[in-house]
Amino acid sequence: MTRASSPCIRVCILDPETGLCEGCGRTTEEIAGWFRMSEEERLRIMATLPERMRKAFAVQIDKPD
Repeated sequence: MTRASSPCIRVCILDPETGLCEGCGRTTEEIAGWFRMSEEERLRIMATLPERMRKAFAVQIDKPD
């Protein structure tokens, strides 16, 4: 069994203004449903997280290789 991809860095703080986790950039709906999603769905969401975090929190997140 392979481990599912996850952007979680164990800094779970939900920003009340954006509704996003300040650690990973996911919404509460995405976090709650993460392990029910297909790997393709998770990877699609993960690809949006650097830009989402930059826009929401004005930070630059490096994309993994």
